[in-house]
Amino acid sequence: MTERPTTAVVLGGSLAGMLAARALADVADRVTLVERDVLPSGPAPRKGLPQARHVHQLWSGGAHALEELLPGIVGRLREAGAHRLPVTTDMVALSPYGWYRRWAESHHMLLCSRDLLDATVRADVLADGRVELVEGAEALGPVGTDSAVTGVRIRTRDAAERTLPADLVVDATGRGSRAAGWLTGLGAPAVEQRVVDSGVAYASRVFRAPEGAREGFPVVNVQPDPRAGRPGCGGVLLPIEDGRWIVTLFGSRGGEPPTESKDFLRYAREELRHPVIAELLAYAEPLTEVAYTRTTANRRHYYERTPAWPENFAVLGDALCALNPIYGHGMSVAAQGALALRETVRRHGWGSAGLARRIQRAVARPASAAWDLALGMDVFYPGATENGPTARDRLVAAYVGRLLHTATGNGRIARRVTDVTSLERGAEVLLAPSVLLAALVGPLKPALSGPPLTAQELKAAGLR
Repeated sequence: MTERPTTAVVLGGSLAGMLAARALADVADRVTLVERDVLPSGPAPRKGLPQARHVHQLWSGGAHALEELLPGIVGRLREAGAHRLPVTTDMVALSPYGWYRRWAESHHMLLCSRDLLDATVRADVLADGRVELVEGAEALGPVGTDSAVTGVRIRTRDAAERTLPADLVVDATGRGSRAAGWLTGLGAPAVEQRVVDSGVAYASRVFRAPEGAREGFPVVNVQPDPRAGRPGCGGVLLPIEDGRWIVTLFGSRGGEPPTESKDFLRYAREELRHPVIAELLAYAEPLTEVAYTRTTANRRHYYERTPAWPENFAVLGDALCALNPIYGHGMSVAAQGALALRETVRRHGWGSAGLARRIQRAVARPASAAWDLALGMDVFYPGATENGPTARDRLVAAYVGRLLHTATGNGRIARRVTDVTSLERGAEVLLAPSVLLAALVGPLKPALSGPPLTAQELKAAGLR
């Protein structure tokens, strides 16, 4: 740390921005958080976060990072009603290769509404006196040169413009980030990017679960099969706080889910590969109409690869790597990225040469892991990319597909797969000799003929 007070500015007050501000509060004297919207005081919807109306989950890799940044936060979320579900014990999932068995716990997920998660994190972060929130302010761009950023210009609600000087500016403005254009405007090189747009649309509703199924009910997930030669249609049922279920139905081009509530159950029953979600909803009470979005493209900016990077500027969260939300990795990547931000500053210190580039490379690692997972399926939908899957895409997908097939009947391989999908370990664990051999052998148990719901769960849902 330098002797003079250190300042940081974080752009964006969603989860990634809040966690970045919390991370920097541990290593800076003052952090200013700039948010375009006026944030709610509690767990309520906000204008700038339409994706909050759809399913969200925090994988254990993200939950561990969240707890490191905000000690005690997981307990506070649990007290507020969030569920901790063991993976794959409390998962009823139809993969492209068959139903997964409910093996003993390997990792876990935290499940609650996005409104509750954001409100709990926001209250903790803003309680820190080192963090100042500037609401209703638009970020206009960084100030400086292609070699060093010295601050950021903002415009407040009264149309006044001012510059916030900073030792570090972090862009966490999400999918709408303008960082790539800002950098070229400063004279920096153009940034390499890749877009994989499966054309998936989401339709979501919240339901009151049947009384007996309001606690201890599993996640139910019906995944599409990209090999089927038809649009990919799927659905996810997640238990959240207050005895509710949030259900998201999704479909790719030509198989989009309905926008009208009257067609919601029909789509779940007729278009998905199995009608289990529709069957479970038969005795649930709808609480909301359909929320709909088409903003699901995977978009990756390779900032860490640029030949020159200005000091004092970094990009993380969806601004760096926006993922198809159905895989549930965005929040976990944001938490792991914020933790990497803090640890990089701690390790190298303010003012060290190349600090911003080191930060950018560190936050890219969890983003890259989740990116590879998302591409495993999305790249194969028609029109997802301009030129179709690359040879590498096809090779990786073939091997991952073999692993997923094996995981339906091999608990050890199922654990290795969840090591990676939970963002607890890197994909290299899937290349261990024992895993390669298991993939060659295939499943050790026969395929399940239907969803592995217990008799007690079926009774609780009103189906028996």
